[in-house]
Amino acid sequence: MFALKINIFHDIPSLCVFLAFKPRRMEIRLLEFVEGAEKATGIAVIIDVFRAFTTACYLYHQGASEVLVTGDIDRAFSFRDRHPGRVVLAGERNEKKVEGFDLGNSPSEVLNIDLAGKRVVLTTSAGTKGLLHARNAERVLAASFVNAPATATFLKHQAPAVVSLVAMGYNAVIPADEDRLCAEYIRNLLLEKENDFESMERKIRRGTGRRFFDPENHHSPEADYHLAMQPGRFPWVLEALPSPAGEGLLLLKRLEP
Repeated sequence: MFALKINIFHDIPSLCVFLAFKPRRMEIRLLEFVEGAEKATGIAVIIDVFRAFTTACYLYHQGASEVLVTGDIDRAFSFRDRHPGRVVLAGERNEKKVEGFDLGNSPSEVLNIDLAGKRVVLTTSAGTKGLLHARNAERVLAASFVNAPATATFLKHQAPAVVSLVAMGYNAVIPADEDRLCAEYIRNLLLEKENDFESMERKIRRGTGRRFFDPENHHSPEADYHLAMQPGRFPWVLEALPSPAGEGLLLLKRLEP
């Protein structure tokens, strides 16, 4: 018994070192809309599956050198005017391409364009608003299903005390199945729980994703739905940072997890 006590006390320094480096528990918060973005702390993950951050990933896939975001259409036009021939404008309001823009907020449209070396300014009705309002977060990421696994891997490596998953919803005011379920998908990855994506996809298709299958809705092509429903298609993380260009823009910087 005496020998056992000696071993225990002998091991106390090692035990203290182990406890000092034991990973802290991550608090995962689920939030929604602009209000949720404003309340986000720790590392905020702003989620917009249909279609802002799905589109942003495809913009980089097509060769864009930078993806910049703004909430102001006039600011986007002004930036393009100051950099003629080098800037592409992409975005929507109420799902419709902004008049005078080069592209809408459509990944299938982006796939038809060679963006090699181009700077793209993106503005949307929900996702980009969330990025601009997450001012209380230490870091801000942009996510959709296509980069959700990479985003979760990055978060695990960073091991923040708080992760705020913000589902932006439709027009940032109406709950959207795809954004809520993407938040759940990322949370499950962080907690090392299994995801049933087939079940999630069926719910999205029957719910807020059904507009992509409406032949009367010409602003939401079915191809966009299928391009968005590809978890892990892209291996990168998108982090929102102040743009070196200034002018009230954020840079969605592409990071490898």
